[in-house]
Amino acid sequence: MKLQKNGGGNAGFYQKLFALVLPIAFQQFMLTAVSASDALMLGFVSQDSLSAVSLAGQITFVFNLFMGGLTVGTSILAAQYYGEGDTLSIEKIFAYVTKVSFLISAVFFLASLFVPELLMRIFTPEPQLIAGGATYLRIVAASYLFTGISQIYLCILKNTGYAMKSMIIGSTAVVVNIFLNAALIYGLWFFPKMGIAGAALATSISKLLELAWAYVESLREKHVRLHVRFCFAVDKLLARDYWRYSLPMLGDYLVWGVGFTMYSVIMGHLGSDAVAANSIANIVKNLIVSFCTGLANGGGIIVGNELGMGDLKQAKKYGGLLWKMAIVSGIASGLLLVALSPLILKVTALSPQATEYLKWMLVLCACYMIAKSINMTTIAGIFPAGGDSKFGLICDTITMWAFAVPVGFLAAFYSHLPVVAVFLIINLDEGVKVPAAILHYKKYGWLKNITREQTTQPANQK
Repeated sequence: MKLQKNGGGNAGFYQKLFALVLPIAFQQFMLTAVSASDALMLGFVSQDSLSAVSLAGQITFVFNLFMGGLTVGTSILAAQYYGEGDTLSIEKIFAYVTKVSFLISAVFFLASLFVPELLMRIFTPEPQLIAGGATYLRIVAASYLFTGISQIYLCILKNTGYAMKSMIIGSTAVVVNIFLNAALIYGLWFFPKMGIAGAALATSISKLLELAWAYVESLREKHVRLHVRFCFAVDKLLARDYWRYSLPMLGDYLVWGVGFTMYSVIMGHLGSDAVAANSIANIVKNLIVSFCTGLANGGGIIVGNELGMGDLKQAKKYGGLLWKMAIVSGIASGLLLVALSPLILKVTALSPQATEYLKWMLVLCACYMIAKSINMTTIAGIFPAGGDSKFGLICDTITMWAFAVPVGFLAAFYSHLPVVAVFLIINLDEGVKVPAAILHYKKYGWLKNITREQTTQPANQK
């Protein structure tokens, strides 16, 4: 049976959108809050602790890129097959992606556990930062195995009508993480004082909790479940469809994310003050942009549902509404960041030089928000909903690797420009993408139903 359509015109759309956007945005906010709590709490231990974990966190960032590519590909198919009413196909996709995700997670687990110093030398030559980062990576390594499975569970929940439940599970894990951060970093109550190691252990424990809860939730009646037999009995047509739409998205995530990691490499070689200011600026930017992330993900699910039902006219209409909301949310996010900047500068325990860097970085981040919101809603939301996953890869390859990264390296190491000027240059990539995103949107190549005809009954109807 196909997903029932909501009535009420635009009112019905906004009701359904915010039912998805708010939980997803809140979940994204809470995930970013973990990084914020790490930075704030370790900042009171020492600036070197903050900088070390910030750089070590780039390994987690790259890992999350792989997870992002896998989950977006899952969302593309799950949203449309949910609109079609084909539960069996979703369960086959679920099992297949879980297997792939676990294998990728194992690689990050092994590298972080056995060669963390080698990984840290990519980002910094400073011995104290390498030592601190290596300690963090060895302990956080286990979290990659847990996250690799739990994120697929939560992705399936979001795309099959349980976005609120996904938010509750993910956010609860974050709250536990933040609580354990404080307890294990500072040695509160009966917990040992562990510093950097405590932050890593808190992450691993919270991710284990997230996985356990997500698994238990999937066992409930009417929920899409993980069937082990589907991990090994692969539906070749669905697997082919998955990689057809996922590989460009995964490539896009890696192209963009590795480029973003290069930004950290650049800033990491400009001194501890630059690293600390850059880490705080990025955390704040990611916290504020959470609603834009929710808008992109939630909007993509709705558009994908409509396309799966074959209603291309309605999907086009919803795309137009999302476009307008992206502009509004970007402006609002920028203004909010400006308003909060004085408070942020007061609560961060940075050196005077790092604080001066941060002040100007926050101003630049506020301007960045509008372009980021537009690009996320279109490139990461609307376009993939219809299987148009190649545009983002092409766009990010050009803007990151033909512009931002090489110009950033030249600005930092050849022209020796000030730290804030380098930060400005490496954050211009989003603005460069906007005209291309607008033109591509108006071609409407993303208006496609990509589901295959259902040949068997959904598992829960047998």
